Formats: sequence, structure tokens, C-alpha cells
Amino acid sequence: MSKALYDIDLDGLELVRKGKVRQVYDIGSSILIVATDRISAFDVIMNEAIPDKGNILNQISTYWLNNTNHIIDNHLISSDFADFPSSLSSYESILSKRSMVVKKAKPLPVEFIVRGYVAGSGWKSYQENGTICGIDIPKGLKKYEQLPNPIFTPSTKADEGHDENITYEECCKILGQQTTDRLRDVSLALYNFGRSKLAKSGILLADTKFEFGTLDSGEIILIDEALTPDSSRLWLAETYIPGEEPENYDKQILRDYLETLNWDKNPPAPPLPTEVIDKIRAKYEEAYSKITGNKYVG
Repeated sequence: MSKALYDIDLDGLELVRKGKVRQVYDIGSSILIVATDRISAFDVIMNEAIPDKGNILNQISTYWLNNTNHIIDNHLISSDFADFPSSLSSYESILSKRSMVVKKAKPLPVEFIVRGYVAGSGWKSYQENGTICGIDIPKGLKKYEQLPNPIFTPSTKADEGHDENITYEECCKILGQQTTDRLRDVSLALYNFGRSKLAKSGILLADTKFEFGTLDSGEIILIDEALTPDSSRLWLAETYIPGEEPENYDKQILRDYLETLNWDKNPPAPPLPTEVIDKIRAKYEEAYSKITGNKYVG
């Protein structure tokens, strides 16, 4: 197990965005995205990092980007350091396995979330008024129960603070109906593709989010990560029972721990015990193996 990398200082490179987990650098004609080992929950970054998490996430995302470009093109140029520009050669010890070089794209200001089960904020909304993001849901569903059909539930994006669920109509006001409809259909296609592949590995894809960006040509492509444990709820199929807490392959372990605390889900984050950090890391490694079919090698 490698030492956790909480922060990155690539002296000489232009840092254009520091997200909850990823740091984005402008390297001329393309962009460098580096996945740190930071972890967030409820849109708050924890003070501790998870060893190897950035490496694992980067490789899982690479796997999906390479396997979904028949649905929509994406920003990936390469995640193999051997293909990176020579100007990055001195950073190999930091960048290898945890970074990718991607196309420049202007991110759309909406996250495209697809839900296949009643969970998270969707469950809370369903309990309150029988809807999820303005969509009427059949009565009588249990927590964690599968929806009759996957639903598209967009949200605003926030580098800091909380994302906010919005309705389809609100999304149309932001992006226009034509773009919203197209990306809704693409998101559902990506979800269904991911759900089918994961099912063969014994994993249920409860929900996931996608982000899109616009190239200078006007083409809209898939950006950021895709179908990773950070952007999805992944459950073990063989022990899944509607109404009962699923076994997770995502950071739900962290959410569950935080829910036991008297914490208002605003900064500063509470400290994480070593045993929680170890459990989270083990789940990320197991997720990598199940998703890609390969054993993780740090």
C-alpha cells in the first residue's frame, strides 16, 4: 500500500481547478487531470486521504471511458504516462497511474444523474412527497428498492458546498430542451450499458452521475470520471434485499460512519478512524477487481 497523497504541487504547471478529489492543469493544447487520494461525503472534503484511491479511480474511469465511446465520445487522450507530453517527464512519480491527459472542453453547469433504485436523497424526497426530482414514483416502494425504470434526475454542480437536485424543466431552462433531451438519453444509455456489464460481475448499479463538456467545435462529449465508486452507488447483488442496507462497493461506508456522528454535514469534517479508512480502501480495491476483472497492483 502506498502513502496517501492528499495534495499535489506540480510547480511550473498552471492549476486551473482544484476539485474535491481531482486537480486540473492546463498543459497547452490539452488538459491534465490528476486524481488525489482525497475523499468527500455530503460535498465536504475529509481531512484524511485514502491510500491508492486516486490510482484506483483513475484506472476504473479509464476502463469505462475506453468501453463507452460507442455511446458518446469522451475527453480521454491517454492515461498511460508513456504517452504523456515530454514536458511532464519530471512528474512521473506523482502522475503515473493517477492521471490522464484529456481534450479541452467547457463543462456544462449540470450533473446528469441516473437512478435505478430508491436511495440517498431520492429516498428522502420519496418519503416526503412521493417524487424524486419532480418525477412521480409508484407508491409502496421500500428503501433501496429498484424503480420500474431508471430515471434522469439532474443537479447543479458545486466545487464547494452542496449540489442541488433540479427538475427536468429547470435543466431545460439552463441548457435548452434539445441539449437536455439528448444528454438525458445518452445518460440513460450509459447507465444501462454500465448496469448490464456490472451485473455480470455481481454488482448492482444503483445510481450514477455523468458530466459533459463542449469542445471548441461545438461537439458535446463525456468528461470527468464515469461509473466509478465516487460517482456511483455500487451494491453487491448476491446479498441485496429491498428494504435492507446493501453491501456497498462505493464510499457509502464513509457516509454511514458520518451518519452516526453528531455532525451537521458542513465543514470542518470530523476525523476518520484508521479502521474506517482501511475499510474504504479495501472496498475501492475490491471494486476495481470486480469492474475490470483484474487484480489491483499498486
